[in-house]
Amino acid sequence: MSIGVPTVVEDTAGAAARSVEATWDHVDALVVQVGQVEPLEQVTPVDVGELNAQVELNAQVELLGLGATTTSAATSALMPAMMPATAAAALPATSSATRPRSFYGWWMLGLAMLAAIATSPGQTFGVSIFNEPLRLEMQLTHGQLALAYMIGTLLGAIPITWFGRMMDRHGIRRMTLVILVAFSAACWVVATASSWWTLVLGFTLLRMLGPGALSLMSANILPFWFNRRLGMVEGMRQTAMAVAMAIIPAINLWLVTQFGWRGGYVILGLSVLGLWPLYWCLLRNRPSDVRQRVDGLRPVVGGAAVSAGDSDDPLGPEFTLRQALRTAVFWAALLNGALYSLIHTGVFFCLLPILAEQGLDAKYGAWMLMVFAISLAVHQMAGGWLADRVAPGIQMIVGQGLFAVGLGLLVLAGGGTEVLVAGGVMGAAQGVFFAASNPIWARYFGLPHLGAIRGFLMSFHVALSSIGPLVVGWSHDVTGDFGLVLSCFAALPLLLAAGLLWVRPPQAAIETISGGRIG
Repeated sequence: MSIGVPTVVEDTAGAAARSVEATWDHVDALVVQVGQVEPLEQVTPVDVGELNAQVELNAQVELLGLGATTTSAATSALMPAMMPATAAAALPATSSATRPRSFYGWWMLGLAMLAAIATSPGQTFGVSIFNEPLRLEMQLTHGQLALAYMIGTLLGAIPITWFGRMMDRHGIRRMTLVILVAFSAACWVVATASSWWTLVLGFTLLRMLGPGALSLMSANILPFWFNRRLGMVEGMRQTAMAVAMAIIPAINLWLVTQFGWRGGYVILGLSVLGLWPLYWCLLRNRPSDVRQRVDGLRPVVGGAAVSAGDSDDPLGPEFTLRQALRTAVFWAALLNGALYSLIHTGVFFCLLPILAEQGLDAKYGAWMLMVFAISLAVHQMAGGWLADRVAPGIQMIVGQGLFAVGLGLLVLAGGGTEVLVAGGVMGAAQGVFFAASNPIWARYFGLPHLGAIRGFLMSFHVALSSIGPLVVGWSHDVTGDFGLVLSCFAALPLLLAAGLLWVRPPQAAIETISGGRIG
C-alpha cells in the first residue's frame, strides 16, 4: 500500500517531498541490510497533520539557507513516520543541526579548571604560606626547609610519567578519582609530619600528586573533547591557575591564622577529597562515553554506542613516547617551556630578597604577583584564541621575547613602577607561550599515548623547577648580588627561542635530532 503526499504539503514544501522520493532507493538498500523490515508496499498511512508539521519545519530550515545538508536531515526525520516500526528503528537518527544541543565537553572544561585549582596545596604559591610557621615549630633552618622541599620535588617528579602511562591504559576518569584520594592523604601526611624525614615524605607526595599527577590529568582532559577550538579552551583552563595564584595564598593565610598550619593542611586535604563525588558523577573519558563526538559537531548513531576509534581522535597522529622523543619539535617545545619552570620558581622563591636589594619593601612583591596573575589570565585567554589561528612556533617565539623583556626590566628596575611592569610583561609572556604550546602535544602527537608524553613533559618541568631556587641562591652567595643570575636568565629565552623555528607538525616533516625520519 502506497501513499501520496497531500497537495497542501506539496504547495508548502515541494522540494522536501521530491527529496523524500529521491531517497526511496537509499531506504530499499537499508531494508535489505537490516533484513527485518517489512516491504515498503506494506507501510501504514501516516498522520497528515504530523507530516505537515515536519515538512513545514523543513521548509523553514531551508529558508534559513542551510541547504542540502539540512534538507536531507529533515527528510530523514520524515522517513521513519512513513515506514513500519521495524524500519524506523533500523534507520540512523540524525539531528537537523550539526552540533548537539548541549555539548558535554563544556562540562569537562569546568572539571579541568577545577582540577587545576585543586593542585594548589602542592603548588609553591600554596606551600609558601605554611613555610614559616612550619619551620619555627619543627625548629628547622631556612636551608633545611629548602633542602626538604627540593628533595621532595625531585623525588616527586620521577613517577609522573608512570601516572601518564596509567592514564593511557585505564582512562582519565579512573586515574583522577584515585589521585584525588591519594592527594588528600598527602595533605594529611604533611599535617602530621614530626621530623625532617617525614616532612620530605610529605613534600614528595604533595609535589608528585598535586603539581604532578593531578595537573597532568587536568591538562589531558580537554584534548579528548576539543580539536578545532583546543587552543581557546586550553587558554580558558589555564586561567584557573591565575585565579588560584590570586586567591589561594589569602585563603591559606586565613587557615593558618584560624587553625594553625597543621589544621590548615587537614582542611585542604578534606577539601580535595570533597571533590571526589563530583568527579565520580560528571567526569567522562571521551565523547563516545556520552554518545557524542569531538567538538560536538558531527551527528551520532541513535541508540548505539559510538566507537572510540570512530569519533574520539580526529587529530590523526599516534606517536609513542619513544617516537616523540626522536622529533626536533618535541625537544624545542619541551626545553623552551621548562625554562619557565626554572626561572619563575627561582625568581619568585627569592622575590623579596631581590626587591630588597633594589631598595623596595615586601608590599611590592605582593603587588607584582597580583599584576603577574592578572596579566597571565588575560593573555592566556587572548593567546588561546590566537593559538587556533596562528602558527604555534611564531606565537611561542613572541612569548619568549616578552619573557626576556620582563626579566630585563626586573634587572634594571629602580622603583616600584618598573617592578610592576616587569610582573605584567612576565605574566603576558607565560600566557602567550603556554597558550600556544599546550595544544601542540595533542595536535602533533595524537591522543593514544598523550598521557605518557605529557607525563614525561611534566616530570621534566617539575624536576627543573626544584633547582631554580638553588641556582638563584647559589649565585647570590658567590657574587654577592642577584644581578648576574637575573641577567643570564634574561638572555636564556632568546637563545632557546631559535629552536622554535622547528615547531611544525611532525607528521608533515618528522625530523629527528640527527636529521632522519621516523618510519
